[in-house]
Amino acid sequence: MHIEKNVCESIIGTVLNIPGKTKDGVKSRLDLLEMGLRPGLAPTFGLKRTYLPPACYTLSRKEKKIVLQTLADLKVPKGYCSNFRNLVSMEELKLNGLKSHDYHALMQQLLPVAIRFVLPKHVKYAITRLCFFFNALCAKVVDVSRLNDLQQDIVVTLCLLKKYFPPSIFDIMLHLTVHLVREVRLCGPVYMRWMYPFERYMKVLKGCIVECYIAEEALEFCTEYLSGMDAIGIPSSMKDEWKCGKPLLGGRAITIHDYKLVEQAHHYVLQNTTIVQPFIDEHMKYLKTKYHRQSKRVKWLEDEHVRTFSYWLRKKNLLKMNLSGFAKTKTTSSYLLGYIINGCHYHIKERDEARVNQNSGVSIVASTMQIASSKYKNPVLGDMCFYGIVREIWDLDYNMFNICVFKCDWVDSKNGVKVDELGFTYS
Repeated sequence: MHIEKNVCESIIGTVLNIPGKTKDGVKSRLDLLEMGLRPGLAPTFGLKRTYLPPACYTLSRKEKKIVLQTLADLKVPKGYCSNFRNLVSMEELKLNGLKSHDYHALMQQLLPVAIRFVLPKHVKYAITRLCFFFNALCAKVVDVSRLNDLQQDIVVTLCLLKKYFPPSIFDIMLHLTVHLVREVRLCGPVYMRWMYPFERYMKVLKGCIVECYIAEEALEFCTEYLSGMDAIGIPSSMKDEWKCGKPLLGGRAITIHDYKLVEQAHHYVLQNTTIVQPFIDEHMKYLKTKYHRQSKRVKWLEDEHVRTFSYWLRKKNLLKMNLSGFAKTKTTSSYLLGYIINGCHYHIKERDEARVNQNSGVSIVASTMQIASSKYKNPVLGDMCFYGIVREIWDLDYNMFNICVFKCDWVDSKNGVKVDELGFTYS
């Protein structure tokens, strides 16, 4: 955790040339001159000032403003990191007051985005490789078979950084990155050993840490002997809301006049309900038996299943199968501004436009029909990642219960989603 923070601080300080944090200076340029490396970067001493020729990682004042403005304008999900608008100083062209987790967010995701259009390609590639290394290292699931490749990647990355950056940036912290893969191999995933949970807990223990901790332990001990009392911590009602879902305040009742949209939402609910899955398989067998000639056309079977499954399911004895609640949804539902489930906040796009955070972006891996070309007549069913924006949130009324669904605008996965040479997905 602290290695990542110190490495990120050194890179940002050097790229933005922040006084007191940059690793590029007169002494560093003289070291290069003494080693016979990059003579074009040798400092020029004048009568009143010393001139340092710009290096490949040096940014102009305009480029610094682009980097900082990009960070200031970023809208991330709630709880992801601090609001960078409060950390960016456009007058002094530097970042102020960043915490360890802010550097973590920068190194993992935000720094490659900020420098994407300002640095030369080879410098940008080296920094991005380092960011991807920390991203893979801090993953919750570590593939042991890829650790050797990860070790080779960090060695090559350090060599690239040594080609472009001054020697002074290679302090003990940047050197220690070469040993992190071995540490993962011996001790397990990084997220189970870093200090972020303990630093967050320090915020709870304000004042004297010992006194606050003793007081909390004493209250926890006393609650064990009081019936009907919950221990100190997150209220149980809030835990249930996080797991089961809770709409945000401010919704209103609406009537959906488009019958096709109602049927589409109802079909989506059925397709993603566990107890309905056996009937989906039964309906597919029914279609293959009834339409034997069309059974080999996978695309036709999927379209016919979508069109007729809801009506076919209603004709069965749903009450006997404990599925009476899924017979049909009402055309009246609640229009929600947001929804909370599993600790995640989801907002509609309209709500996000006036807020600092962005919680309307979604991505989902779904099974879909895929074809190699227009001439290929036998599509296959495979997983594909879709990206979209939540436009509306409906709370469908099934009489016995309610189910929340999102109405999204999806990016065209064939033509709208692209991946650049650095691995970034954009539309």
